[in-house]
Amino acid sequence: MTSIFKVPWRLAAVAIALACCAPPAKAVPSFARQTGLDCFTCHVSWPELTPTGRQFKLNGYTFGRRLAVPVAGMLQVAYSSTRKSDDSFRQNFPLDRGVVLQQVSLFYNGKLSDHVGIFSQATFDGVEHRASIDNVDLRYANHLSLASNDLLYGFTLHNNPQVQDVYNTTSTWGFPFSSSPTANVPAAAPLIENLAQQVAGMGAYVMWRNTVYAEVTAYRTSNHLFSPLRLGVERDSAAALRGYNPYWRLAAQHEWDGGKHSAMIGTYGLVANVFPDNQVLTGPTDHFRDLGVDAQYQYITDRHRVSAQLNYTREWQRWNPDAQTSNRTDRLDAFRAKATYYYDKRYGINVGRFSVHGSADSGLYNTGEAVTGSGAGSPDSAGYILEFNYLPRRDIRLMLQFTHYNKFNGARLNYDGFGRKASDNDTVYLVGWFMF
Repeated sequence: MTSIFKVPWRLAAVAIALACCAPPAKAVPSFARQTGLDCFTCHVSWPELTPTGRQFKLNGYTFGRRLAVPVAGMLQVAYSSTRKSDDSFRQNFPLDRGVVLQQVSLFYNGKLSDHVGIFSQATFDGVEHRASIDNVDLRYANHLSLASNDLLYGFTLHNNPQVQDVYNTTSTWGFPFSSSPTANVPAAAPLIENLAQQVAGMGAYVMWRNTVYAEVTAYRTSNHLFSPLRLGVERDSAAALRGYNPYWRLAAQHEWDGGKHSAMIGTYGLVANVFPDNQVLTGPTDHFRDLGVDAQYQYITDRHRVSAQLNYTREWQRWNPDAQTSNRTDRLDAFRAKATYYYDKRYGINVGRFSVHGSADSGLYNTGEAVTGSGAGSPDSAGYILEFNYLPRRDIRLMLQFTHYNKFNGARLNYDGFGRKASDNDTVYLVGWFMF
């Protein structure tokens, strides 16, 4: 029998070849070319932002000169191996233990005018074999003096809740920054993490004295005029929201010792009404109310870089009268924590903890399926992530990630009712990540 451990060497060979021939670049290269800054000025290690990176984003991506062609690219080649890959698993995840082109992205990013800038991404998914719009964030930003204090204010149009956020605590820009596209993952997550490329968000934000950040955004279905924000996403797979749904964000941040240290504590919330059938935009809806708290700390020098993030979200769910759920209402809690250390901007380690738990609901979670289902009808999952990063160049990351589950879809043992253990979904993930 062929050893599965021979396969990663093929990925390593591809990664080395690309590393040797890739042109020099910095972070998202179009932003680097625009500002003239090294990628580690704006990133602890991409995509995690430093205080300078957060200011660049808040100011509408407008620092520096306007480029004639503000484009950049990204490529990910990946391999992952799940601990137990039996026939039932391979029916659901046939590309496990194979090298895959995870994604190829084209970015159009940069300064459009003195006060307007854009981050936009189109992606080809090499696993699903489809191309679509990815994250989009169009901004206007300016400053005014309020009682002799600086007030930065801006407006944003985007297509993914919290893609506009400047902290790396939320799901959109939080850890893990990349994960296996061919592995089994827990069934449950808050709604705020499941609306990417399906909605249009129109928001306004302020930052007072570089200390207090506040934002309000309204989300609606990305149809009609806003259809380009879900370009390539099939309508029957996208969520449909009733009207405009409010989101808010409040955070306090502080920097000290010349910017070596920075810290933030914040909160956010989303209230949304979702049609159970996205083709029928009338009648009762499912009601979701998400409330989150988060915190972040960073220590940044040329030689040593340390960061830590915490995030906790509670979601209250009220189902429409015809919903095929066991409960009229449910609750879901999601927690994530991450610690990072980078040495010499080249060698990095990330350690993460995650958990999801909530109301048992057989109608919602017990699908009766092996591998992906929950025999107990429970959303509870928990585990750890250990990740090693090596950056031979500023624009290349070679990453090795281990994910361990001590609970999966409701149980440690026999979680699906077919004898599968939580730890059977433990995954080794290797990726070559290239920016150009």
